[in-house]
Amino acid sequence: MRIFRKFFIFIRLHWIKIILIAIYSIMVVWMAIFMSAALQDFSKLESFSRRQLSAQMGYFLLIGIFSAFIQLPMFFGMYYFLYSGAFMNIGKHKMKPAKVNVKWTDVIGMEGAKKEAWEVVKLLKDRHLVKSIGGKIIKGVMMIGPPGCGKTYLAKAIATECGLPLIPATGSDFIGMFVGQGVAAMKSLFKQARAQAEMHGGCLIFIDEIDSFARPRTADMGFGGTMSNNATINQFLTEMDGLRQTENNIVVIAATNVNESELDSAVMRAGRFDRKIYVTRPNLKERKEVFDFYLKKVSHEEMVNSLILAQRTLWFSPADIENMIREGSLIASRDSRTKINMKDLSEAYDRIVFGMKSNLILTQKEKEWTAYHEAGHAIIGYLHQPDDDVIKASIVPRRGSLGMVVPRPKEELYCLNKNQLIADIKVSVASYVAEQIKFGTTSQGVGGAPGSDFYEAMRTASYMVKNLGMGKSGLLGDFGFQDSGSIYGGEFKVSEKTKEIIDSDIQDIFRLCIKDVEATLLAHRDLFEYFANELLKKEELEYDEIEAIFDKFGIKPASHPKG
Repeated sequence: MRIFRKFFIFIRLHWIKIILIAIYSIMVVWMAIFMSAALQDFSKLESFSRRQLSAQMGYFLLIGIFSAFIQLPMFFGMYYFLYSGAFMNIGKHKMKPAKVNVKWTDVIGMEGAKKEAWEVVKLLKDRHLVKSIGGKIIKGVMMIGPPGCGKTYLAKAIATECGLPLIPATGSDFIGMFVGQGVAAMKSLFKQARAQAEMHGGCLIFIDEIDSFARPRTADMGFGGTMSNNATINQFLTEMDGLRQTENNIVVIAATNVNESELDSAVMRAGRFDRKIYVTRPNLKERKEVFDFYLKKVSHEEMVNSLILAQRTLWFSPADIENMIREGSLIASRDSRTKINMKDLSEAYDRIVFGMKSNLILTQKEKEWTAYHEAGHAIIGYLHQPDDDVIKASIVPRRGSLGMVVPRPKEELYCLNKNQLIADIKVSVASYVAEQIKFGTTSQGVGGAPGSDFYEAMRTASYMVKNLGMGKSGLLGDFGFQDSGSIYGGEFKVSEKTKEIIDSDIQDIFRLCIKDVEATLLAHRDLFEYFANELLKKEELEYDEIEAIFDKFGIKPASHPKG
């Protein structure tokens, strides 16, 4: 019975092709029969008629061959191309089930999302039980999270665990240059899904980057593009609602990197996407598991410590970790080594986060200036920032920067207090103070562009005063909206007096931080000079070397536990 069902479903999906092929075959057979009969009658003709027909036979034979093998296939092909909607899918891949074999145990680094997804798996497996008690099976699952965190991988694992076919698509598959192209592609997708559901008892549709077409609908500006996009969304909503009434065995899994508020409200309402799974970047424990998983696939030395690597790669996604292991393998192969070591992975981390070393050649004066600049950052970060470790200092140019100091948070922090924000400002302005102490003036390295030291310090101080009420004046309220001049949709102008208070509070934070930083660097002038000279000699200092320098002067970091 199952074979017959698959046969009839195949006919339903491809009936246009079958009819055209049948018509073409009948015409070719008829032509062959006609030619055979003509040849039999040819021998009965008189000699003059035979000679006349022989002269014309080659001409008719060429016309017959051209019609049978060129003209008719072109006609039927064009007819199918236009009638079946293939014209609307120019340049698009054919949507069909993908071969997936991702085991549930292979999904690592996303335990929270995995638990929520397991509930979906159980509902799909027990759909008959859910229906028997009057419940409705979910029709849509939306995965929301940053790129590279495993949304696609999790969807494949759900399909494997449920034993159902998975039809993958991307949001861009439903966008094209012709009006109606997205609608045709959407119909084709769900047509395939219904056929697969009939054959296998269920089907999953996975649409990656759904925000490509599922943004809020807007009024058409007269060019047709907006109208076409709105029609695509409408068709998608119609298909989802159609599943609710007739089919209870098709589930749409969608993924997006944008906030759910940026998607059309009709798409996100209950009854379409009933479950939302928030996929986040892995925590320390999960990053260690991801490192262990990928390190098993390569040859590495026993000294490679996945815990240390996990501690260093804060906010890394699983894709970033995989890329780091791959880059480490390339570095080892360039040195003709068969095993990866910690130095390879450290260099791979630097390449991913900070970029390749630049080919800029600094003068000795520029190197000296940069060394004291970075020494200021490193010492203040080490002594004043309680939540970060200083893991690297460098005067090697990378990505347009002449040097860098790399802090590493000891743990993920999601809510900073005033002391932590003040420490961040001190670390930023430390370069300015260091240059002033050593050279009596400063360079353009302290400001001049977004991301510069003064820019980051100003941004943090402004945030403290305008948004958090942390200024000296005691001004309270969230004035972060003042640049746009509105709040909650209504006009709310900030008075000139309030702006003056805000500016005064920001400058007060700056002056206090600079004063504290100056006192610290002058109190540790010997350390300041020694650190800068070590940077000049070695150009790069790693975590252990930095720790050794501070140990030499008997100084413990602010992040060191008290007592």
